[in-house]
Amino acid sequence: MPVWLEVILEIIKITVPALIVYFTAYQLLSRFFENKIQQKSIELRAQSKEQTLPMRMNAYERLALLCERISIPNMLLRLRDNSKTAQDLRMAMLMTVQQEFEYNLTQQVYVSQKLWEIIKVARDNTVNLIEELARQVPPEAPSRELAARILSHLQNHPDLSLETALTAIRKEASLYL
Repeated sequence: MPVWLEVILEIIKITVPALIVYFTAYQLLSRFFENKIQQKSIELRAQSKEQTLPMRMNAYERLALLCERISIPNMLLRLRDNSKTAQDLRMAMLMTVQQEFEYNLTQQVYVSQKLWEIIKVARDNTVNLIEELARQVPPEAPSRELAARILSHLQNHPDLSLETALTAIRKEASLYL
């Protein structure tokens, strides 16, 4: 056998096992590092949940309080002033709804998009109901007339949008408990 062929065979004898060892080591090390990265990712997610859970729960609490504060009967109790006109009461109620909503606007970061949409619909329904019933009372009428009309309407046609929002808040919050 020629010398050059023997040299090539010797090179192949050395190279093939070296390549096998290299690819085996490469596969083992890449799997090892992938597992380490996955473990670290799981640890970071768990740590993140520990830190964000209190903020998320606080957001649910604040949004529940928002729903309670913009419920029409609660607003009427807080804003009742017999010296005001119906227009004054209407404006005070609309401003209260807007201020409460703006105050809690940042809470949308911690809740699902669907829940936030439910809360916005509840707010819009509240505003629309106030506007609709305020149009039925002369603006210069005493505020108690508007309050009476609103309460009478709510007795006959309860607005369930805020109750729906509160139920959705409770349901989503329970997913994290």
